[in-house]
Amino acid sequence: MADVISRDRAARSDLVRWLAFSLLCAGGSLGLAWLGPVVPLPTVVRGVGGLFAILILPLASFLVPVLLLRRVPRRKRKVAWQLIVPLIAGVALGIFGAGAGGTAALADRGVSADAVVVSADYSSTNHCELRTVDGQDISPSLSESEGCRDSTSRGDELRVRYDPEGVASPDDGRTGSNGVLLATLFGAAVVMGTWGGVRQSRWDRAYDGA
Repeated sequence: MADVISRDRAARSDLVRWLAFSLLCAGGSLGLAWLGPVVPLPTVVRGVGGLFAILILPLASFLVPVLLLRRVPRRKRKVAWQLIVPLIAGVALGIFGAGAGGTAALADRGVSADAVVVSADYSSTNHCELRTVDGQDISPSLSESEGCRDSTSRGDELRVRYDPEGVASPDDGRTGSNGVLLATLFGAAVVMGTWGGVRQSRWDRAYDGA
């Protein structure tokens, strides 16, 4: 009876611990990426936040449950397949979270203006350098997904929203919301990360009958 109670307590403890950890990693990736353009944060701070959002926190969600194994020898350790999901979803949260933050920033402080295409780069993804009709440069450049299409060329006039702070990328006002995608990625990262962490802890306790 005592063993059953002890196992139940350990299982509940694992669930709470890994749920909190998964929420921290997924929420951190999304929050840091989103806050960068919304606040707006200085360039250096945004760079560090982006590094944590896209690389460090997703890697932590994968590596920490494995590295915390104490009883299982390194050569015999295995990785729960569920932990692959928060790794990939965390990277995606960092990338798409920044885009969602940029959209929120434009909705809050964006300025609509007629702009002229100064130059267009089609080498990889399209990027258009813009300038307002009164001669003010718009930074950053307009991306392909935000309105710099294959048909856009130098000298064309576009109606865009841009960030006076020069942080959020401009758009043509037709950018869709990624809310459903972000919610799905966040939920997948938390659920699968918790499940994988619990499995790792269970293997650790079960090794050698411990």
